[in-house]
Amino acid sequence: MIAIKKLNKWYGQFQVLTDCSTAVAKGDVMVICGPSGSGKSTLIKTVNGLEPFQEGEIIVDGTSVGARGTDLPALRARIGMVFQNFELFPHLSVRDNLTLGQIKVLGRSKDEAIERGLKYLDRVGLLAQQDKFPNQLSGGQQQRVAIARALSMDPIAMLFDEPTSALDPEMINEVLDVMVGLAQEGMTMMVVTHEMGFARKVANRVVFMDKGRILEDCSKDEFFGAPRSERAKDFLARIIH
Repeated sequence: MIAIKKLNKWYGQFQVLTDCSTAVAKGDVMVICGPSGSGKSTLIKTVNGLEPFQEGEIIVDGTSVGARGTDLPALRARIGMVFQNFELFPHLSVRDNLTLGQIKVLGRSKDEAIERGLKYLDRVGLLAQQDKFPNQLSGGQQQRVAIARALSMDPIAMLFDEPTSALDPEMINEVLDVMVGLAQEGMTMMVVTHEMGFARKVANRVVFMDKGRILEDCSKDEFFGAPRSERAKDFLARIIH
């Protein structure tokens, strides 16, 4: 469903991604991990064109992300994105946050958009909060609303960019539980996270990055059982300890 081939990206003179290649099949849950500054978030943002790249190729369900003429808004409508800091519209109610994209991008009627949005709001356990505004919710609740909003667009895959890193520790599990449920239902997912417990429980693939390069791209069992690179061994020893 997602193929990344020899991807290179620079910020000015600084190369942030170097020859990155990987592939995500339908139903895969890929966790992307590594130290801060290793290029994880940049990599995931290139998948739906939020970050441009200079060399290489990304194909999402047959569409070339970097090709001239590619309709990036249409592509983004098909790939759900959940950010670190929720990115909800603060001046809109929860219900309106869920329906705006459906109406403006997908052309759904207001009634259809509300019905679909509330279905997913119920899915993340927040139906009773539909009339509240984001600042009236906890961080964990806001992130669950963000997930419901992404799901309301009927995505073919979901991208998560460190979805729990801005949350208080007691709120992390309520978001991870929703993500575990999505994975068990067969949603294709790419997840940038430091939550190794989530990776062990849910991922079937792990990509480990350092200094803009993919050093490991293997099954979960291989990564946690016998990582090949010394850098990954060191990372695991520190983070699991």
